[in-house]
Amino acid sequence: YDQATLTGAQLVAVGKKHAGILAKSKELEDRMVDAGLSSGDLCFPLLYAPELLKSEFKSQVADMKNSVKDRGNAQCSCAGHFIESHLDESYQNDYVHCDMAGPQDRNERATGYGVALILGYRVRR
Repeated sequence: YDQATLTGAQLVAVGKKHAGILAKSKELEDRMVDAGLSSGDLCFPLLYAPELLKSEFKSQVADMKNSVKDRGNAQCSCAGHFIESHLDESYQNDYVHCDMAGPQDRNERATGYGVALILGYRVRR
């Protein structure tokens, strides 16, 4: 599990009140959405499709770029896949990325978004 204020694309994808979550499994995605609903730290699923989006990181001079070629191609999902691609190859468990760029602040003040989501997820496990 990782949380980040990664992209403004999250705001475009799901708005200011929800974080975007990129989950490797439907089960984990559902548990996170439920945790968001019960905790008040709302989240909404993003497209999980590494096989379709991995090409966004191709580079002629490096192993991979840390920015996408096409900002209109599921940029928020791409950001989560970028982080996921840096997990150790031996890691075979589930994974969820939470892009909380939108709900993490209100009027330039931190909201504490994410704490209740993690606790809600842990309680529901």
